[in-house]
Amino acid sequence: MTARESNTGSAAATVSDILEDMAYGPAPESDAVARRWIAEHDGGFGFFIDGAWAPPDPGATFETVNPADGSALGTVGQGGAEHVNAAVGAAERAFPTWSGMPGHLRARHLYAIARGVQKHARLFAVLETLDNGKPIRESRDIDIPLVARHFYHHAGWAQLCDREFPGYAPVGVVAQIVPWNFPLLMLAWKVAPALAAGNTVVLKPAEYTPLTALLFAEIAAQAGLPPGVLNVVTGDGETGKLLVAHPDVQKIAFTGSTEVGRYIRRETAGTGKRLTLELGGKSPFVVFDDADLDSVVEGVVDAIWFNQGQVCCAGSRLLVQEGVADTLVAKLKARMETLRIGPPLDKAVDMGAIVAPVQLDRIRDLVDRGREEGAAVWQPSWACPEEGFFYPPTLCTDVSPSSTIAQVEIFGPVLVAMTFRTPDEAVALANNTPYGLAASVWSENINLALDIAPRLKAGVVWVNASNMFDAASGFGGYRESGFGREGGREGMWEYLRPTWETTAPAPAEPAAEGTESEAVASASAIDRTYKQFIGGRQVRPDSGYSRPVAREDGTVIAQVADGNRKDIRNAVEAAHAAAGWAKWNGHARAQVLYYLAENLHQRREEYLRHVRVTGAWSEQRAMDEVDATVTRLFTYAAWADKYDGAVHDVPLRGVTIAMHEPIGVVGVVAPEASPLLGLVSVMAPLVAMGNTVVIVPSARFPVPACEFASLLQASDVPDGVVNMVTGDRSVLGRVLAEHLDVDGLWHFGEAADAAVVEQASAGNLKRTWTGHGRDWFDPVQGEGPEYLRQATQVKNVWIPYGA
Repeated sequence: MTARESNTGSAAATVSDILEDMAYGPAPESDAVARRWIAEHDGGFGFFIDGAWAPPDPGATFETVNPADGSALGTVGQGGAEHVNAAVGAAERAFPTWSGMPGHLRARHLYAIARGVQKHARLFAVLETLDNGKPIRESRDIDIPLVARHFYHHAGWAQLCDREFPGYAPVGVVAQIVPWNFPLLMLAWKVAPALAAGNTVVLKPAEYTPLTALLFAEIAAQAGLPPGVLNVVTGDGETGKLLVAHPDVQKIAFTGSTEVGRYIRRETAGTGKRLTLELGGKSPFVVFDDADLDSVVEGVVDAIWFNQGQVCCAGSRLLVQEGVADTLVAKLKARMETLRIGPPLDKAVDMGAIVAPVQLDRIRDLVDRGREEGAAVWQPSWACPEEGFFYPPTLCTDVSPSSTIAQVEIFGPVLVAMTFRTPDEAVALANNTPYGLAASVWSENINLALDIAPRLKAGVVWVNASNMFDAASGFGGYRESGFGREGGREGMWEYLRPTWETTAPAPAEPAAEGTESEAVASASAIDRTYKQFIGGRQVRPDSGYSRPVAREDGTVIAQVADGNRKDIRNAVEAAHAAAGWAKWNGHARAQVLYYLAENLHQRREEYLRHVRVTGAWSEQRAMDEVDATVTRLFTYAAWADKYDGAVHDVPLRGVTIAMHEPIGVVGVVAPEASPLLGLVSVMAPLVAMGNTVVIVPSARFPVPACEFASLLQASDVPDGVVNMVTGDRSVLGRVLAEHLDVDGLWHFGEAADAAVVEQASAGNLKRTWTGHGRDWFDPVQGEGPEYLRQATQVKNVWIPYGA
């Protein structure tokens, strides 16, 4: 439609005709600025390493393609071992200077980068749209402003880092692997906090969309970023594998598919590399019958047809209350007819192109699979452009919750609709996938919405909104959507480590003391066979066998149950049955821990004997352990109602609440040394935060833990909150890691065993925390907020308010 035409065929249309017709003519954005930048590089790009361009190997290049028409934009290099080594080496050389730089100077660099992004905003937006296929309106109005926002926000964290994160230091060289759906925005989410914390970076952009990352590296260098602080190596998955395996990389930050996330978890097991995974999703969009349905329709457009549905947190599952389902579906179909799909540089277009033919084929195959499984598939009456990689907005109804399209991430503009009757059924349906990245709740009843939001297993929940992001608010998932957070204070922690990890010597194991006759005499007083502690009761092991507990001189002082896989299964079931513990308020949990500490203090002499005889330690050593254990219980009782969440200051209409939530059922392999203090040091923070636990105690010194079980029974700890299974720690730790109903795992045993459990944990991508060599008497190493952060996961709930 032009100003000289109308649907009636008249030569000139009046303003009222145009407003009545509401048709749009083409409004193309010129691509000249981006084409000119590509031409300046002769249409080919190498790698950005140590502040300069490095050429690719001859013949080791590939084309990056414009999805809107299939034409080549330019060529980029396929990074090999030589290039990865060079980039990591440059980052290593730059690290001492960059990390040692005052925070204020790092802040000035990040501020300069933010200004550089704004100055070149049009170039970035056009190049992103050419390379990715997303509409220019999204690149221009959403992606690029958010990129600048992230660097401005993290310039502030660089300024405040020493003050706000005392006792912490940057991790080192960080490898970051970003996806093709938000190439530049995902770069900003990762690079900004890494640089703010003092790390240096090797970035691998997605093979389909590398151009804005290369432009960003060039602009950052022009803004004065020192050589080697940011390096970009392009390539496919093989380049990513080289980065993951590189021994001089201290952290991997990955956004992409769950399958690749599992691979990275296995490959980094036992290496000590820190890991952040932001993976797939199948996010629910929950609509109650009192919702404003017209607003819901626009929310659905933002949730699933934004960026052609190529969004990890896309609201791809529409769960609507039965009474309004037909009305909402009719409104959605009417709105879908008005969506405009076409050349993404057209400013009047709502949907652009799918990134690549392989992704387009995947979408088609999954929709066909949905039809075969009984879904009714509806698409608008208009046709997609034939040139390029386009797919129309699609609505699937009559879908079973167990069907493929309701469970598998399609990563395209496909909405799957299902109905529910009650709020409880809505929560059950919403949580009925292995993912847990994001969710959206729509209701005019704020009490209902805020009742539902905490019950959804998702790292981000939007109330009467969808797909809202900001640098001040953390983003990340639960379950098979990965772990770790990006953005805000939560995201900064991912790029920091305690300084004591590299400065503190490993604590010496306490030496046995006392005469042999004293030890034997004392041992005879506690010679007994201990059972497992499961579901609040002492129970016999499934095998019926026990294992001897002996001191170094061979003296057997007790027998403990020899646990197996079935004992772990029973303990995990008991822990799940105690899930109500998470609903106790912090004050109530604190009272239980205080009571537990009180009872331990009252039975101090008894536990002095258990600790002393187990290790044949001096009376003073035993006193120190018991007294420190009482103190530690008081510490976490104190924290139970004080480890608060936060309200994020996001520059949008609304408030974002960061809620600290328990992980769920957590398996724990307790420390070998300090058998009582170590046990409580890892149990108490988890319990204080509302988790339930299955603990494998020390194998060398299990008696204090077994005796502690009777204290748990006497101290009002609800049945199943704490469960203990003794036996072979290597075997039981692996069973816990492989168990799909265990949500997290802490392992404070041997490094070789830690590698095994990290690898085994990839099955359901449970969060793991491993370590050994801690001094459990040191309040910096043995307790504190580090433990509370590991014992919780952050859910960010976005709530609109005001006008």
